[in-house]
Amino acid sequence: MKVLIVLTSHDQLGDTGQQTGFWLEEFAAPYYRLKDAGVEITLATPQGGQPPVDPKSREPDAMTDATRRFENDSQAQEALANTAHLADMHEADFDALFYPGGHGPLWDLHNNTNSIHLIEQFLAAGKPVASVCHAPAVLLRTNDSEGNPVVQGKKVTGFSNSEEAAVGLKDVVPYLLEDELKKLGGDYQKVDDWQPLAVEDGLLITGQNPQSSKEVADKLLKQLQ
Repeated sequence: MKVLIVLTSHDQLGDTGQQTGFWLEEFAAPYYRLKDAGVEITLATPQGGQPPVDPKSREPDAMTDATRRFENDSQAQEALANTAHLADMHEADFDALFYPGGHGPLWDLHNNTNSIHLIEQFLAAGKPVASVCHAPAVLLRTNDSEGNPVVQGKKVTGFSNSEEAAVGLKDVVPYLLEDELKKLGGDYQKVDDWQPLAVEDGLLITGQNPQSSKEVADKLLKQLQ
C-alpha cells in the first residue's frame, strides 16, 4: 500500500505577520497510523523541501503522543525536510491521497492546479482522498467527471466557523471553510468544537479538527485494506 501525503508550503498567516503552515498533530498522527500498518509513505509539497510547521502546533498544550514521537524520530524529520515537488507526483504510483491541515492549505492548496488535478485523478480511479481540519479546502475547486463540485451532495466536514472564531482568526483567513463547503452543495457535518469527527462518503474522508486526525487515518486505512 502506498499513500501520498501532501502538505502546504504556505507560511504566512494573512497580514498578521505571524507564521503558519501545517498542524503537526494532523501530520504526525496519520503518518504513524499508516506507517505502523506497513504503508509506504511519500511526502510532497507545492515547493518541495521542508514545509512550514505552524509554531502554535508545537506549543505544550498542542503536543500529543504522535507529535512527541515525531520530535524524537530523526528519520521522519529527514523525510519531512526533503519532500518531493507536488508537480512530479502521479496518481498511478499511489493507492490513496492524504492532506494534513493547518491554516496554510487555505492559501496555497485550495487553488493549486497540480493538487486539483491529482485529486480528480485519484477519485476517477476509485482511490480514496482524505483531508483533515483546514485541508478539506483542497476540495473546493475540484470537480467530478461531470464537472460538478466533488463535495456536492456529499457528507463532508472541516474546521468549523465556531472553531475559527474560537482561535480568533475569523477575520484573518481568506474564507471560512464551513461556509465554502456549504456553498458548493456539501452536506456539512459538525460536532461541538474540539470534539473528534471523521466523515466518510464514498471515496471522500474528511475530519473536522486536529482531534479528528487519528479517526480520519483509521477510515483511510480501512478503505485501503
